[in-house]
Amino acid sequence: MHWYTDLSNQVEGNKHIYNEYFDVEFTRQIINKVVNGLDEVYFRTEMVGFDDFPQRNNPDRPLIFASNHSGMAFPWDAIILASKMFLMHNFGRDAARPLSSVMLSGSDLMNPFMYKDLWKTVGSIDATFLNFETMMHQNDHNLLIYPEGVPGIGKGFNRKYELQRFSSSFVTMSLKYKTDIVPIYTINGEYINPYAYRWEWLNNLVQKIGVPYLPIGFTTPIIFLQPWFFYAALPANLVYVMGKPIKAYEFTNTPLEEMTREEIMSITAKVKALMQQGLHAAEKEHGKSPYRLGRLFTSVLTKSKDFPYELPFAWPLYFSAFKQHYKGKESRNEKIKLGFLSWIRILWKNPFDLFFYLPILGWFPLLLKGAPKKMK
Repeated sequence: MHWYTDLSNQVEGNKHIYNEYFDVEFTRQIINKVVNGLDEVYFRTEMVGFDDFPQRNNPDRPLIFASNHSGMAFPWDAIILASKMFLMHNFGRDAARPLSSVMLSGSDLMNPFMYKDLWKTVGSIDATFLNFETMMHQNDHNLLIYPEGVPGIGKGFNRKYELQRFSSSFVTMSLKYKTDIVPIYTINGEYINPYAYRWEWLNNLVQKIGVPYLPIGFTTPIIFLQPWFFYAALPANLVYVMGKPIKAYEFTNTPLEEMTREEIMSITAKVKALMQQGLHAAEKEHGKSPYRLGRLFTSVLTKSKDFPYELPFAWPLYFSAFKQHYKGKESRNEKIKLGFLSWIRILWKNPFDLFFYLPILGWFPLLLKGAPKKMK
């Protein structure tokens, strides 16, 4: 049997994934009212090379943006990148919808602060081959993929900026539809949770409860003592560098259906090598000061409109405040009203959030509620 199975005949029946969960208005609101605050004050993102934004070489197919994972941290780097691209292009055709690991959407625990179906509601699609094929047949948005997958999330600080084994699916789609792969190099995301390492036995254990990895490092005890820290991040100054488009379809003259698995993997290795080269160059230029604490101090003093809710310990409350705000449809166009003592009101209306702050014991109800659906 040939390695490649053409799923084009299944696309029509799978197009429900386009809008089954994706809520553009919700996404716009949560980015503007929550994620932007975290970004402007805490991560202070820089977008390098995005002014010369690439246009589709094949107008009928989306571009495939591909980025590196940061490793051993909750994927705030992906959240910020997708949000910036949505806003940059006003949720239009040049924005990118992410294809993300099924493990992220498969349990409430892996949704930010257990916000049910949040990944899918803001446009993410489970990264199955059929879903990828289906998304290549839509023209509303480009696509964003992290080809390292879960191993890239849990690769450990000792492998920072080292691309792990690539999935070949995005290369297959580039070959099939003659569309460009555009690298985006994520710099300083490695410092969201630095000096954290992987322990394979422990990762295999926590994956049974829907968690792809548990970092081993100086932050690990804090995660047990304060469950909110599972979602936290250190104030890395995130930098995204746009790379040159990679035209994988020009690496061969053989039609996809006639190629062997080995030929696909060879082209995937070439794409990975080009991206690794670009990643090292971007790190060398933009990775010398991963925190820029002086700039952080200035941003907290001058940009923080909702202090202290843009700081990690208050993020569970920030997201809950948004959830409550969004339910009141008549007030959606207003600013979320937050003051220093708003936490009392937020916890009164969302008492479950107390478990994020309850040492050790708080984990029991969180795990009970957040376990993958198949375990319940």
